[in-house]
Amino acid sequence: MAKSRSVYLHPQQCERIHQFSRSWLWRSELPTWLLIVAVYGGWFASLAWWRELGIFPAMLLLIWFTAWYMSLQHELIHGHPTSRPWFNQLLGTLPLAVWYPYGLYRDSHLAHHHHHLLTQPVDDPESYYFTPQSWQRFAPWQRSLIHLRNTFIGRLLVAPLLDIAQTLGSALAAFRHRRVNTIAMWLVHGLLLAALFAWMNHLGFSPLYFALAISYPALALTKVRSFLEHRAADDPLARSVINEAGLVWRVLFLNLNYHSVHHDLPGVPWYGLRKIYLHNQAEYQRRNAGFVVRGYGEWLRHFFARPVAVNAHPGFNQQGKADEEHE
Repeated sequence: MAKSRSVYLHPQQCERIHQFSRSWLWRSELPTWLLIVAVYGGWFASLAWWRELGIFPAMLLLIWFTAWYMSLQHELIHGHPTSRPWFNQLLGTLPLAVWYPYGLYRDSHLAHHHHHLLTQPVDDPESYYFTPQSWQRFAPWQRSLIHLRNTFIGRLLVAPLLDIAQTLGSALAAFRHRRVNTIAMWLVHGLLLAALFAWMNHLGFSPLYFALAISYPALALTKVRSFLEHRAADDPLARSVINEAGLVWRVLFLNLNYHSVHHDLPGVPWYGLRKIYLHNQAEYQRRNAGFVVRGYGEWLRHFFARPVAVNAHPGFNQQGKADEEHE
């Protein structure tokens, strides 16, 4: 585990987690190894036997396994199932989700875990907020598009497209400015993606259909998890949500719904997050200032067509009220 970056509730919790980490299950990382087999096996089997399954069942399975693969990539970034980053990278480099190289996701996500900079535009690569200066410069249609993105339905339909456009724009900038490491990541990604698409063609499965009808919806599923996952608040400990989601979402997102716990303890494996949360449920809810939601259905009911106020960052001299009406 990333001990130097872990934030414990108290010394007793620290000792309890270290006891967990010495157990056979945690040391063997068996759940993560089984997950890897399930994700890769399920993805390739669903594609290889899509005719036997039928296009619609195969599509649903592939959407699930592609979204699950993105959750697995997150786990690999945080040092599971091995302590060797190069080996974990090998396990997550295949572009089963199409849109971005593993290395870029790894670098931006680790930067996102700088505790005191969480949600701050520019400093936090995964922030949905904008600097006040940027917000003022936006044209009315741009603000309207962002407000649409900040609804639950907009996060599913529009946010993936905006992410893809931003990713491709960053790729073009990397080539234009000759950023060698980034260019290398994109070249490897492109070669592997070309090989996967060639295999799909061989199977009679359209790569374009895969990108639009499978990979895009899978990316949209991940936006369910990230909807109001963070808010701008003075206290860094109050910026990450605890979402008490149901079993299916917990499995798909590998318990990242307990996001406040994950940011406190980024080295804890996915199968330990729920156990740790339930051990200290009341303390975690006090610690993150009551930023708790009773499942993703609550976000759906409250914000289906109503935008959350994630636009211009309010700064850290005031509490971010993410559930207020937008300006």
